[in-house]
Amino acid sequence: MTKAVVICPGRGTYNKAELGYLGRHFPDAALLDQFDRRRAERGEETLRDLDGAERFSMARHTRGDNASGLIYAASLGDYLSIDRDRIEIVAVTGNSMGWYSALALAGALSPQDGFELVNTMGAFMQEAMIGGQLVYPVTGTDWVPDAARREEVLALVAEIDGRAGHVLGISIDLGGMLVLAGDKAGLAAFEAEAAPLEGRYPMRLANHAGFHSALQEPVAARGRAALASEMFGQPELPMIDGRGAIWWPGACDRAALHGYTLGHQVTETYDFARAIKVAAREFAPDLFIVPGPGTTLGGAVAQSLIAAGWRGMASKEDFKTRQEAEPLLVSMGMETQRGLATGR
Repeated sequence: MTKAVVICPGRGTYNKAELGYLGRHFPDAALLDQFDRRRAERGEETLRDLDGAERFSMARHTRGDNASGLIYAASLGDYLSIDRDRIEIVAVTGNSMGWYSALALAGALSPQDGFELVNTMGAFMQEAMIGGQLVYPVTGTDWVPDAARREEVLALVAEIDGRAGHVLGISIDLGGMLVLAGDKAGLAAFEAEAAPLEGRYPMRLANHAGFHSALQEPVAARGRAALASEMFGQPELPMIDGRGAIWWPGACDRAALHGYTLGHQVTETYDFARAIKVAAREFAPDLFIVPGPGTTLGGAVAQSLIAAGWRGMASKEDFKTRQEAEPLLVSMGMETQRGLATGR
């Protein structure tokens, strides 16, 4: 039996190539009907209408109240499609919004309550739309950790954040990339002063608020008021959160899980690289499985494993050699890899 950790993707993963993903892959029509009835009750477009659109629209498909539901459903559907006769899932984690998906995959939330959490917080984020995000690499193209560059970037972020009328901080640590969150002035200052890299960085993320920063406290407070702790239960699988902390089955405090999910997880830095390091070292899986949609999280997983020195990997070439010899990472959004998880 192959042991696997499942890693749920976050915002920014449902794009043009993913249009129709639910129609192609979601395995439970009745469950999708339940999600769509809930969206219709809220006056929102159904996931089927969004996923089945004739063409992809950045303005329509990437806004928080639409993207969150699409991504959650795609991740859940892919998880339900994993061949459990061959693969034993030993833990789940996720990136950013992927934590909400991980809660449902692990059984701490029902699929319906997981959807309610995702859909509600996506709508609240979209309505408030406080701040923004950009991404900037702290390794070279070889994915070798560059401590000096990281320190330079962190110093610049701290200096800008200390200026009057500027807010800037680390939103997500992706291992080889840093996602920064800030207000208009903070983001603009970093874009003006950071060294341009690879012809595209610093890269502003469209339709993204300043997630995982103190800017989101009003959204977090609204979420805590709207979503009761009673919806949370004991997980069936260990869950690794955005601090690298493990929530164990049978040992979770419902109020603490609710408080973290709608508190720290919303307003503090999400350390995805640490979550992957903990997943690798504590559970020693044979395989890391990234459900869809999208394929972009695979690079962040690989970079985080390299940063952790997992199985002696120290560069992109090391990872590629290992991956080609015996796959360590499966991205279900890639048709060439999907069968490694589904057995079909």
